[in-house]
Amino acid sequence: MTESLDSARLAAWRAYIESSQRLFTRLEDDLRADDELSFADYHVLVLLSEAPGQRLRMGELASRLIFSPSRLTYQISSMQRRGLVTRQPCPDDRRGSEAVLTAAGLLTLREAAPHHLASVRTHFMDDLDDAEVACLTRIFERLGQRLRSTRDASTPHATS
Repeated sequence: MTESLDSARLAAWRAYIESSQRLFTRLEDDLRADDELSFADYHVLVLLSEAPGQRLRMGELASRLIFSPSRLTYQISSMQRRGLVTRQPCPDDRRGSEAVLTAAGLLTLREAAPHHLASVRTHFMDDLDDAEVACLTRIFERLGQRLRSTRDASTPHATS
């Protein structure tokens, strides 16, 4: 049987789970109310806007979003219907496809970004001092790196 957490670690775990869920819900509610976007829509738009040529292979995008291939296909199809992205064959490998940001998608991101950043500040960043921001950055960068390494070691990479 696995050893239980001590009271301090259990309190930290519960505080993290409850507050992170509330934060995510609040940020998504604000995105939906202000810009009619889901958090996943916004994240796709950001990743594509930062990518060379504003395009990413579907497998790379799924990996960065931490989505299954089927979930990404559903997400991109939904965004395609709204004119935010297109899906095109990879120029160098016709077997694969890429998600490509459209002009409408870029405009949507540019309009949504100020509202989203205000929401992030209001509901998260404005309550933290510089030392807390630095501590959270160290914690989550270390945790993210460990989790990526664990996933990469046990999961075959998507290629499409």
